[in-house]
Amino acid sequence: MPAVTKPLPKSVLISESCLQKRIRELGRQILADYKNQELVLLGVLRGSVIFFADLSRAIFEAQLEEPSREIQIRFEFVQLTSYNNNTQPSAVELIHGGSNYLKQRHILIVEDIIDTGQTLNFLYEHLLTLKPKTVKVCTLLNKPSKRRVPATIDYIGFEVPDAFVVGYGLDYAQQYRNLPYIALLEST
Repeated sequence: MPAVTKPLPKSVLISESCLQKRIRELGRQILADYKNQELVLLGVLRGSVIFFADLSRAIFEAQLEEPSREIQIRFEFVQLTSYNNNTQPSAVELIHGGSNYLKQRHILIVEDIIDTGQTLNFLYEHLLTLKPKTVKVCTLLNKPSKRRVPATIDYIGFEVPDAFVVGYGLDYAQQYRNLPYIALLEST
């Protein structure tokens, strides 16, 4: 049975140009905070992939602007699940975890969105067992109105309202990830 395709969302919440501007700002800030160090960008699959790629390039571009600041970047990914094709989160599960080389490294978790804080809390606790030097968090979107557990976020792209958002890596039932902007999903 073929998948049902929903129409494109009509309400753009954050435009492509606004996203790119803020990501460049985050890249400069991260470069300043980690100058002359090695940093592991830990992408949370799948939603953060587009943000992760653009953020890593923004850090590189910031380094070109300020050659005296150097940063060595490593990539790692972790896959968790909590939504399971639904608009409400359920229990968090680790599908694929970080590598052994995270021990005594600076880790920057790169997330697409933090709402309840449960996924972030789960991942943070998992990473601590790997004994990293530091763990910080960078999220494209923050939805504090949905927070169930405390979440410390070091870098925030945008704060969003209590609505289901899609695009720029975020999905609903694996659709809309390829939109170049963030949109409100009116009905599911």
